[in-house]
Amino acid sequence: MAMVTWRLCGSTLKVSKGDDMARRWTINGRFLSQPTTGVQRYAREVVHSLDALIAEQEPLARGLELSLRCPPGSGDIPLAFIERREIGRTSGHVWEQVQLPSSLDGSGLLSLCNTGPLLSSKHIVCIHDANVWNAPQSYSLAFRLLYRNLLPGLGKTACGISTVSNYSLDELVRRGVIQEERAFVAPNGHEHALRWKPEHSAQTRLAASRETVVLIGSAAPHKNVDLLLNMADRLGEAGLRIAIVGMSDSRVFRSGTARTEARNIHWLGRVSDGELAALLRDSLCLAFPSLTEGFGLPALEAMAVGCPVVVSDRASLPEVCGSAALFAPPDDPNAWFDSFAQLRGSQALRLQMIGKGRARASAYSWRATALRYLEAMAAADGVDADAKIVRAREFT
Repeated sequence: MAMVTWRLCGSTLKVSKGDDMARRWTINGRFLSQPTTGVQRYAREVVHSLDALIAEQEPLARGLELSLRCPPGSGDIPLAFIERREIGRTSGHVWEQVQLPSSLDGSGLLSLCNTGPLLSSKHIVCIHDANVWNAPQSYSLAFRLLYRNLLPGLGKTACGISTVSNYSLDELVRRGVIQEERAFVAPNGHEHALRWKPEHSAQTRLAASRETVVLIGSAAPHKNVDLLLNMADRLGEAGLRIAIVGMSDSRVFRSGTARTEARNIHWLGRVSDGELAALLRDSLCLAFPSLTEGFGLPALEAMAVGCPVVVSDRASLPEVCGSAALFAPPDDPNAWFDSFAQLRGSQALRLQMIGKGRARASAYSWRATALRYLEAMAAADGVDADAKIVRAREFT
């Protein structure tokens, strides 16, 4: 019988071309009932890529039956080979912990958005970060208590744990949430941003310029938006503006000390992917001053569409961005101002960072990440008894 041999981070996985025995796995589709943030984006893109790999007759997908099960009334997702099915009568954690596992009928389970049923042992779950420990101030007490109990529980019961960066893996191991020998890194990809069609709205056209710093706004303290807001007057004196995407109401930030109503701040609210692509393309840079991140997808998206990035020198961001970003400490406004001034003052530097950014973004692929999940499912199915998924350090 012909064999195809695959390398799994140092181990060998053998897949028989003539083996038609079905392997059944279910994808946890709770993300389709949730608002789309970076975590839900991750799930959508991985599922799309898995569907494409099945269409390509990828050897690791042969004999694999994948279905997507989601709560009633969930959003749609266009798929050609993965069956989407609504099950149960509830939603949220009750659906995920009770109704989803009761529907599995012996199949494996893939959960891509931090949570999943504790009673499923043939279970691969992606835990994106350790932020409920590293940035507790950003979450309610109830949320912290839930995740600080649920995530370590999944770390004990799931047969495989993925996460999105080496930094996150280190933090999850350090916090005792997961065991390193059962974990692997499956990072975000960039291809979705290449599908965005840049198209300004009246608001984004007004805000975009070579003097505009784009900021992805969030009131969560670990996003550190106040750093830029407190610099508004100084940036304005230098002729620079701030365009804040994701938040439209400056009152959200009034509990802090940041300046929120300076004339050079544009509060844009939620924008479409096309509007964001146009804004990034036509602005000076993206500023991403987070104190901690599991990955930092907005930085990768900005690089993919040709926008220079200035990012925090903390957490996962040096790992993800490599030499393709300008770095500044998240507590040093002078360093951020100097980075903006360098980009504004040197077209050569700006073009250099755009080129480096595109190259760096291309190293992160949803297809490659989906292949890692196919490898993990094959290993869990015992396709090769010696196959083992271990951490991959490809972007250090």
